[in-house]
Amino acid sequence: MDYAGRLSAHLPLATRLLVLKSDGSVLVHSDSLSYKPLNWMSPPAVFSVEEVDEERAAAGVQQIWRVTHAKTADLLVISIHEILHDSTHDLGVDPGLQKDGVEADLQRLLAEQIHRLGEGYRLVRREYFTAIGPVDILATDAEGRSVAVEIKRRGEVQGVEQLTRYLELMNRDPLLAPVTGVFAAQEIKPQARTLAEDRGIRCLILDYDEMRGVEQNDGRLF
Repeated sequence: MDYAGRLSAHLPLATRLLVLKSDGSVLVHSDSLSYKPLNWMSPPAVFSVEEVDEERAAAGVQQIWRVTHAKTADLLVISIHEILHDSTHDLGVDPGLQKDGVEADLQRLLAEQIHRLGEGYRLVRREYFTAIGPVDILATDAEGRSVAVEIKRRGEVQGVEQLTRYLELMNRDPLLAPVTGVFAAQEIKPQARTLAEDRGIRCLILDYDEMRGVEQNDGRLF
């Protein structure tokens, strides 16, 4: 295999897995590097099979794949000496990756289990709309004071800044003020926790598996 373009690369003769996808991409895999290909050509690309001249045929080449990138003119040439297995499969329409434990799932579960915020908390509504965007959850504490909850899978500084903007706006509304904040996530970065606590925002770690009732068999004795 020879690659020419922004850089040049050569793979010597060896047993490889070649994947030619319907989107025009070509991937060259070995039995190492986990899921990463040794080399590849991304779409849009033009694929063709060239005739094998006498010199290459004498060297044992059976097929030559030529793959050219349509925009950059990068070139991938694969010389095939032996075909151990050749198969074609139509994978159909890909429904896409459906992530479990996304923010919408965490929001739904926390709304159903609002007691995780504390004793006496009550749900007002999910997706409470403000002029600058929706707050994930609006609740009230045991004293009836408003609480805005921002939910993230991974809590970072940007999420704290987002909740801060919501709180500044909501505290201007006499029907809501005073409004306190809770920053809830499966994981909260130390910098985000420091910033939140400095601004009077409480941090809450969400255990997604526990919230959806999945038993964790991690071999613990207690």
